[in-house]
Amino acid sequence: MSERKFKQVGTRPIRHDGLEKVTGRANFGADYSLPGMLQGAVLRSPHAHAKIVSIDTSPALEVEGVKAVISGRDFPIPTREGDRQQYGDVPDLANNVIARDKVLYHGHAVAAVAATTIEAAQRGAEKIRVEYEVLPPVLDIESAIAPDAAILHDDLVCQGPAPVPSSPTNVARRTLLSGGDIEQGFADSDVVVEREFTTPMVHQGYIEPHATVVETLENGNVTIWCCTQGPFAVRGLTASVTGIELSKIKVIPSEIGGGFGGKTTIYLEPLAVELSRRSGRPVKLVMSREEVFRATGPTSAGRVRVKMGARKDGRLVAAEVVMYYEAGAFPGSPVGAGCMCALSAYCFDHFVIDGYDVVTTKPRVAAYRAPGAPIAAFGVEQVVDEVAERLGLDPIELRLLNAVQENDVAPYGPKYQAIGFRETLEEARKHPNYSATLGPNQGRGVASGFWFNAGLQSSASVHMNEDGTAIVTTGNPDIGGSRAAQAIMVAEELGIGAEQVVPLVGDTESAGYTDLTGGSRTAYATGMAIIEASQDIVRQLRERAAKIWGVELDGVAWEDGRAVPSNGAASDVEPLNLAEIAAQMGATGGPIVAQAAVSPPMAGPGFATHLCDVEVDQETGKVTVLRYTTVQDAGKAVHPSYVEGQMQGGAAQGIGWALNEEYIFDENGVVENPGFLDYRMPVASDLPMIDTVIVEVANPLHPYGVRGVGETPIVPPLACVANAVAAATGKRFTDLPISPPRVLAAIDGD
Repeated sequence: MSERKFKQVGTRPIRHDGLEKVTGRANFGADYSLPGMLQGAVLRSPHAHAKIVSIDTSPALEVEGVKAVISGRDFPIPTREGDRQQYGDVPDLANNVIARDKVLYHGHAVAAVAATTIEAAQRGAEKIRVEYEVLPPVLDIESAIAPDAAILHDDLVCQGPAPVPSSPTNVARRTLLSGGDIEQGFADSDVVVEREFTTPMVHQGYIEPHATVVETLENGNVTIWCCTQGPFAVRGLTASVTGIELSKIKVIPSEIGGGFGGKTTIYLEPLAVELSRRSGRPVKLVMSREEVFRATGPTSAGRVRVKMGARKDGRLVAAEVVMYYEAGAFPGSPVGAGCMCALSAYCFDHFVIDGYDVVTTKPRVAAYRAPGAPIAAFGVEQVVDEVAERLGLDPIELRLLNAVQENDVAPYGPKYQAIGFRETLEEARKHPNYSATLGPNQGRGVASGFWFNAGLQSSASVHMNEDGTAIVTTGNPDIGGSRAAQAIMVAEELGIGAEQVVPLVGDTESAGYTDLTGGSRTAYATGMAIIEASQDIVRQLRERAAKIWGVELDGVAWEDGRAVPSNGAASDVEPLNLAEIAAQMGATGGPIVAQAAVSPPMAGPGFATHLCDVEVDQETGKVTVLRYTTVQDAGKAVHPSYVEGQMQGGAAQGIGWALNEEYIFDENGVVENPGFLDYRMPVASDLPMIDTVIVEVANPLHPYGVRGVGETPIVPPLACVANAVAAATGKRFTDLPISPPRVLAAIDGD
C-alpha cells in the first residue's frame, strides 16, 4: 500500500458529543421516560440450580398499582428451527432471559412485574409464589466434568472432533487446532516448560447498568429504547425470544455508559416488551448493580495447561495448550476465540490447541474485550517468559526470534499480510521504561498479545447540507469515540474540517443494517462504508461542478474541498468550494446523498507488547504497579487520542483482572461480592500514568490502513503483571487474582 498523505486522519479534534456528555444533557438508558410509563421489577432465583415445580403469579396482581405480571410460560416455546437461528441459539437465549422449567444460576429471572411505582413493582414481585426442587450446584470446571457431575442440560450433546462425550455431559463443544508432530517437537526440544493456570470469572465493570424503556402500540408495533452496543442485534434477538415480527420492532440506542462486550446481548428487553403488551402502557426496567453482577454476562473462568519446548538457540519448537472455559448456564464460552489467539503471535512447527466449552451453574458469560484471548495469554506468555529465563535470554529477544511476520500462517488458518508485531517488540525494547532502574522487591514483566479483529456487515449514509457541511449516519453506538473517527473519515474524503461533519447514531429504521459495535470492527468496517459513501459524494460534487461549468466530468478534479479544472478543461473558470456547489443543489440536480454497504473479512490482526514494573510489599503482599507501558500496532490511528485511550483502558482493566478482580461464590453458588465495594476494580489512585506508543503498519485490507484497536490492549496485561510479580518475588503465580493473601503466602513459602 502506497503511503497516503492525510490531512484529517491522525488529527485530534474535540469529540462531537463531548459537550452533551460533560454537561449531563446526554440521555443514557435510564434517562428515558414516557407519559403513563410503568416501572418494572424482576423476580430472580434464590438458587443456583433448581427445577421450577410451580409458579403462582396471581398474588402480585392483588398489590395496589400492579398492572401486569409475567413468567416464562407467557413466552413462545423456543425451538432450534427456522430463520431466527441466525441470531444465535434461540432456546438458550430465551431461557436465559427468563427461566422456564429450571433455574441455572442465582439471579436467573423467573418472573417480572410492571406497576405504577417501582416500590409497587418490587412488592408485587415479592408476592409471587415459586416452588423449587433444589438441585446440586456445579460451580467449577472440575465439578462440571467429573464422572458423577450433576448434568445441567439433559439434551446437551457435545459438538466437535472426536473424542467427545457421547452420554449427557456438561461439555458443550470441543475445538481442536493442530499442526506438525507434537511428540516429535518435544523430543527435538532442549528445554520443555509445562504449567497449569487458572483465572476466575470477572465482570466487564461498565458504569451504566442495563436499562430499557418499551412502548407497544395497538397495531403490534414495538419501540425499544435501550443502552446497547448493537440496536440491530437487540431487534433480532428480541424478535427471536418474543415471536414478534422483526419488522414491527424499532430499536433506538441511547448513549452507552460502557459495554466492553457486555452489552452485545439482551436481558431486559423481551420482559419489558411482554409487560408493555399486557398492560397497554410503556414499561421501564432498570437493573440494580447487584442484578448486573448476578444476572448478566461476565467472562469465563478458565483452566489452561501450557507445555512448550524450545531449542538452545531460543527457537520455539513445540507447544501444547489445553483450555477449559466456563460458559456459565448455557453453552457459548469464548474458548474458540481463545484457541485462535493462544499461539498466534509465534511460529511453531508443531502445535496442538485443544479447547473445551463447559457449562456451570453461574451466569451465562458474555463477551469481554478480546473474549477468550487474555485467559489464553495468561498461560502462554508466562511460559514464554519462563523459557527465556531457562535459556538465559532477554524476554523480548526471545519473542523477536519467534515473532510471526508477513506470510507466516496463523494456527487457525489464514496467512498474515502486513502486520506490526515485531515493530511493537522493538519499540518496547527501546522504550526508556524497559531500561529504568529497579529497586529492592521490584520486578519488570513483558507480555505480548494478539486479537484477530472482526469484519462483519456495516452501512453508512452521508448527505450534504446546503451550507456545505455534511451529516454521516451509521448504526453503530459510540463507545470509544467512533463519532469523531467517522467525522474525520468524511472530512478526509470531502476536504473539509472534522468540525464541519455531524456524525449521527441512527436507530434501526433510520440507519441501514449494521452489526454491533464490538470486535474492534467499527473504525475498520463501518469506516469502509463511510469512505465509500463519501467518495460517492465527491463524485456527485464533481458532476455538479461540471454542470455549472459546462464541461465533462473528467474535466473536474477534487482538491482540498474544491472542484478545480483538470484534464484540459477551461482554465478561466474559478474553483468552486463545497459550500458554493451545495448552495446550488436545487439547480444542478437536487439533494446530494450517498449510501454504502460493506461486508469485509476479518480486520487486519492486531498485536501489542506491554511492559510492567511492580513493587511487592514483603509484609502485606500488596502489589503496586510503578510503571506501565503499552505498545500497539493500530495500522493507522484515525484519532490518536482515542486510540491511546483504548490502549490505556484495556491495560487498566487487565491490571485489575490480574491483581484484584474475581467473582466469589459460596458453596451454594451465590455471588458474595455483587457490588463495586467488594468487587475490587482499580481506581485512578491504584494506577500509574499508562504510557502509550502507537505503531502504524498499514493494514492492506483498509483504504486508510486501519486495524481494530479496542480488543488487543486487554490481552497482555494478565501475564505482563504476573511476569513482573515473578521477577520481583522469584515466585511464579499461576492463579488469578494475584491478591495480597496469595502473594504473602508465596513469600512465606506456604
